[in-house]
Amino acid sequence: MRPLTILSVAYPFAPVSPDAVGGAEQVLSRLDAALVAAGHRSIVVARAGSRVAGTLVPVPAQDGPIDEAARTRARARHRAAIADVLARYPIDLIHLHGIDFSGYLPPPGPPVLATLHLPPAWYPPEALHPRRPRTWLHGVSAAQARTCPPDPALLAPIPNGVPVQALDRARHAKRAFALALGRICPEKGFHLALAAAHRGGFPLLIGGQVYDYPAHQAYYRDTIAPRLDRHRRFLGPLGFARKRRLLAAARCLVVPSLVPETSSLVAMEAMACGTPVVAFASGALPEIVEPGRTGFLVADEAGIAAAVVASGALDPEVCRAAARERFSAARMAAAYLARYREILAA
Repeated sequence: MRPLTILSVAYPFAPVSPDAVGGAEQVLSRLDAALVAAGHRSIVVARAGSRVAGTLVPVPAQDGPIDEAARTRARARHRAAIADVLARYPIDLIHLHGIDFSGYLPPPGPPVLATLHLPPAWYPPEALHPRRPRTWLHGVSAAQARTCPPDPALLAPIPNGVPVQALDRARHAKRAFALALGRICPEKGFHLALAAAHRGGFPLLIGGQVYDYPAHQAYYRDTIAPRLDRHRRFLGPLGFARKRRLLAAARCLVVPSLVPETSSLVAMEAMACGTPVVAFASGALPEIVEPGRTGFLVADEAGIAAAVVASGALDPEVCRAAARERFSAARMAAAYLARYREILAA
């Protein structure tokens, strides 16, 4: 089969790289690398400072708060960058990953696939019912798909994956601390993980990014920072190597999300490192965590505290085996390549 030229378009405010904090940016990074490794041409429109395996078309990063004016400027810059790529390259398919993708849908032309990485209710209604011809949508889990409004453009979900083999190589003696990773924002519930750590008396390390959204900055300043001490610490953003080392050494990963998670790359990464997951039964998390084998599903702060203690009895090798069987990034990339071919054939 002939090589393809795929244009991937990232969310304007988050850089793409293997070290990215956001799940959408990590998935895009893995697909970009897989396309290049398979002999295809990968072109990526993303924020300046991104690191990709293919050809990066950088869009200037914006300083200051991410407010409506900043979003308007970002969408305009993305539209211009996409138009420039379409004028310069013979694009076979455009793959959009940002929550705001409907704001820079190109005119009719090459087919578009938009991956819904977030809960469907977070998208504007017009995004879920595209009027542009040859435009397709899909999600990343069965739980998410059940909440999507029906539309002829909606395809079956493609579950996410992580670099299981690279993560499986991390071997460290288990320590007493629990770990929580992700975007530092109210819906991720890190304040509940901190409250559980104080209740249970266990150390907690938090890694992640505080983005320039006013609500996120206020959440960290007013809710997270006052609960930190020498046993409960905020580490900031983590690169892949440091994240892998911490995941392998942690007693467990805590995922206290207050919203219906469409997937959880970090839960998959933890299991690949031999670490169980303690999570709220939110969205797709019950599709990932097997209670009593690879972690525990809990309902509240007290449940987190009890499950962190119980997680020490779970077998790391069972976690690793589950990740190898279910969460491979190679499987995810193969599914996307097959979908590209199906769309082009149609």
